[in-house]
Amino acid sequence: MARLKAVSVFSGCGGLDLGFRDAGFDIVLGVDSDPFSARSHAINFPESEFFEGSIADFSRAEAVALVGEKALQDVDVLIGGPPCPPFSKSRFYRTEMPRAMNDPVGEVTISGYLETLTWLRPRAFLLENVAGMAFKVHSETIEHIVETAEALGYKCQMKVLNAADYGVPQTRQRFFLVGTLDAEFSWPSASHRDPSRADSSLPPWATSGSAISDLDTEENADDAGHVAGGKHRDLLKQIPPGDNYLFFTAKRGHPNPQFEWRKRYWSFLLKLSPDMPSWTIQARRSNNMGPLHWKNRILRIEEVKRLQTFPDDWYLDGKLEQQWRQVGNAVPPQLARALGRELSSTLALQVGKPKAA
Repeated sequence: MARLKAVSVFSGCGGLDLGFRDAGFDIVLGVDSDPFSARSHAINFPESEFFEGSIADFSRAEAVALVGEKALQDVDVLIGGPPCPPFSKSRFYRTEMPRAMNDPVGEVTISGYLETLTWLRPRAFLLENVAGMAFKVHSETIEHIVETAEALGYKCQMKVLNAADYGVPQTRQRFFLVGTLDAEFSWPSASHRDPSRADSSLPPWATSGSAISDLDTEENADDAGHVAGGKHRDLLKQIPPGDNYLFFTAKRGHPNPQFEWRKRYWSFLLKLSPDMPSWTIQARRSNNMGPLHWKNRILRIEEVKRLQTFPDDWYLDGKLEQQWRQVGNAVPPQLARALGRELSSTLALQVGKPKAA
């Protein structure tokens, strides 16, 4: 069976791309403005071309110059996740900053995605973002995306998926919007369940311990540069695995409260439990914003890759901060693989291929 073709935008180091490649898609072309991601992508996808630059400068002419007219004629799917800060929870706290498409980043990236969809006109598309994209406050943006896609002939549906439900050792909620020209898309069935649910025969969520405990060996015992907690290091040591700064509040009954209830960001002094999945891996490495290791240190990049389900040998360009950002911004490949397989099955049922506009 011939492999399907995908074009990837906002590719990063290739989380979505890896999942879709494993699901039977060839990544014809990737796009990202980050030079570190561009170099990572080049190593991890040597068979693919890459446009390094703003989505605002990415055009059909640029794509043709890289891969040729023929390669773009029958692309099966456009995939990508426009940068998420304008739609994230943090904007509820950073009230001085614009939200959604009122933010220049949001406007340029969403418009760039839709412009690419318009001239490429693949058989299907997948747009990913933070779960906050589904919040009512962003309904105008969603309506704009759906109206644009429907005008091109796509049938759209959207859903927030939890990566833990697909075997990722991380409770990472992400918004997905899928559009198809003909066949009906069905969301992939979960492979794992919340362990608090007893009404399912599925195995429970994968845990942090199952993913990274084997990396904590004597060879890796030197944690220089991974000290966590900052000025609160001694407090961090007292927080039980699976808890955060709220452990030190009066509402929790602590005899010597150090913090007020919910006056800090939720991931402050957040510590993993080896018996639970990780919380969402953030794009910024921090010594006091978690998830932090249950041994009271910052996670190593090898552990972050595992929690995101990247292969151990996945290449990441740049220094530690740049590598962390690439992994933290990525879609877990294992979740992407489930979506890719479902889209592959959908496209197998779709009648004919439209010609690119």
